[in-house]
Amino acid sequence: MSNTTPLLGWREWIGLPGLNIEKIKAKVDTGARSSAIHAFELDPYKKNGENWIMFAIHPEQNNTDIIIECHAPIKDRRIVSDSGGHKQQRYVIETPLVIGQSIITAEVTLTNRDSMLFRMLLGRTAIKDHYLIAANKSFLQGEPAIRTFGK
Repeated sequence: MSNTTPLLGWREWIGLPGLNIEKIKAKVDTGARSSAIHAFELDPYKKNGENWIMFAIHPEQNNTDIIIECHAPIKDRRIVSDSGGHKQQRYVIETPLVIGQSIITAEVTLTNRDSMLFRMLLGRTAIKDHYLIAANKSFLQGEPAIRTFGK
């Protein structure tokens, strides 16, 4: 990494254009290997012979009135340990993430995060080659600048 590697705070705004999510507040967590997004009403299906999943998301914390229906190809199903050490099998998708002025592609697991403070967790695998972390700062990248939403 060079000395021009962008910094992330411990929380950042993330855009997910492939899921039609303009912005979602994410906790940046280097203690978590994988990234996760809040998902409910998961419904796997076939599309052109490939495995896809439909899921719903409340993109704003404490607001269940806003629901976005998302569709994505299933990349994998994996056993993931949560912060309490509980193991859960989760669907894994791969999707573009817009962070400030940048776009990266990351694997994201789908899980119900209703009881969590953040609707998304950005784990170390997604950010390791792209960012440095300033653990005492927040929202260093601002809102997602690239707005290529819709399909």
